Amino acid sequence: MSAPASQETYRQFLDHLRQAELLSSCGSVLGWDEQVNLPPAGAEFRAQQVGLIAGLVHERATDPKLGEWLRELEESSFVANPQSDSAVNVREARRDYDRATKFTREFVEELSRVCSLGQQAWIEARRKQDFSLFLPWLEKIVGLKREEAKILGYGEGVPYDALLDTYEPGVTTRQVQAWFEPFRKDLVKLLQEIQGSSRKPETSILESAYPIEQQRSFCKHAASLIGFDFGAGRLDEAAHPFCSGFSPTDVRLTTRYDFHHFPGAFFGTLHEAGHGIYEQGLPQGEAAGTPLAHAVSLGIHESQSRFWENFIGRSREFWEYMFPQAQAVFPGSLGKVSLEDFLFAINAVEPSFIRVEADEVTYNLHIMLRFELEQKLVAGDLEAKDVPEAWNSAFTRDFGITPPNDAQGCLQDIHWSFGGIGYFPTYTLGNMCAAQFHEAISRDLGDLPGTVRSGKFGVIKEWLNEKIHRHGKRESCQKMVERVSGEALSHRPLVSQLREKFGELYGL
Repeated sequence: MSAPASQETYRQFLDHLRQAELLSSCGSVLGWDEQVNLPPAGAEFRAQQVGLIAGLVHERATDPKLGEWLRELEESSFVANPQSDSAVNVREARRDYDRATKFTREFVEELSRVCSLGQQAWIEARRKQDFSLFLPWLEKIVGLKREEAKILGYGEGVPYDALLDTYEPGVTTRQVQAWFEPFRKDLVKLLQEIQGSSRKPETSILESAYPIEQQRSFCKHAASLIGFDFGAGRLDEAAHPFCSGFSPTDVRLTTRYDFHHFPGAFFGTLHEAGHGIYEQGLPQGEAAGTPLAHAVSLGIHESQSRFWENFIGRSREFWEYMFPQAQAVFPGSLGKVSLEDFLFAINAVEPSFIRVEADEVTYNLHIMLRFELEQKLVAGDLEAKDVPEAWNSAFTRDFGITPPNDAQGCLQDIHWSFGGIGYFPTYTLGNMCAAQFHEAISRDLGDLPGTVRSGKFGVIKEWLNEKIHRHGKRESCQKMVERVSGEALSHRPLVSQLREKFGELYGL
């Protein structure tokens, strides 16, 4: 094979991938619009639209020409250096092609259509606190995801491996269990110690009057401060907060507001802005539209959102800078509140029903519960109709409280409605990664608290851009963690930081 021929092959290969990426982004825009703007009567037509685009994307992703180009490139100098842009693009395109060609277009369109309708059913079911409205769709989605696991295959592992690999490439259920089991024991022990403390925060200050318009303004201000570029993004409202990155120049965030709950929208916005900053920091230029320009994994993605939400956003230094501004925006609710009382309130540890509003200690227990139920759903050991009972039983076992309704129980998250089974473990993996990144940036900057206290968030964003974002998909999650932190991925740094933080707050 001659060099000129290989160069032309690589050009055609990239052109094909970029066109497929553009088409996929059109489907993503429709998905964002569905959650933010779509009138209820438009659900069926929107399902047809996203189904059609999913089919067209699948057609391009499985084009035999792509397979031919891959075979040629895999025998060329383009992959000689495994860390080169070209080698990464070939490697990741091969993974995507091999997975895509296992499915028929009909299956892809049906899954997309069902999940689109499922999301609308979930919104209504959650609003009415009625699981029966979502049940028929959950049954269809679970059935399709079981079929997907079979089609993908899972070797000597378990069916859940196939779905987990979609979000966290190369990681198995057994690996996640090996991380989660000792972590769970450490969390339970820490929670018991906190619950035994005589110190109790006054959380009612967070449930005073927080006018929605002021929340919108303050949330947007905070997202901008930490580095989210509103010239290349926006913030809207949805039933469940999320981030959609169509390209680094068009990233959409959503949050939800509650007049009597300040943390929900504020920390939800910081969380989604963390995702958005990652999306805006991914490789551009020649890399745009290629596999290299994608996020490493959802674990790394979640590390960015949880880093800003918790490691920065709930820190003392952050509020030493931000609290006077919050008092000015909400004088009636926070004007006479002390910084110490506010800090303790936003870091209160207490078993609660809603995952996205959970404290840093109990949050991961929420994830572990979902991880447990998802494995049973995929394996066929739990049927969709039995989810509410299984959820409430497991929740009572783990948290000592029982959800009063399904909206605060099994209907609270959007993930199952869009087919995101296998997604949840990445939240805790993200927390683990974030802890190790936090240790690394603390070493590199020397005085991270001082940087935050003075509001120099751009320094932090630049570090993240340099160490994480600009590398795109060049390396795996675990390799990135090792490169940045110098240590293998582990739950221990996170436990250590949680113990230090909450030990001080609760006098442990």
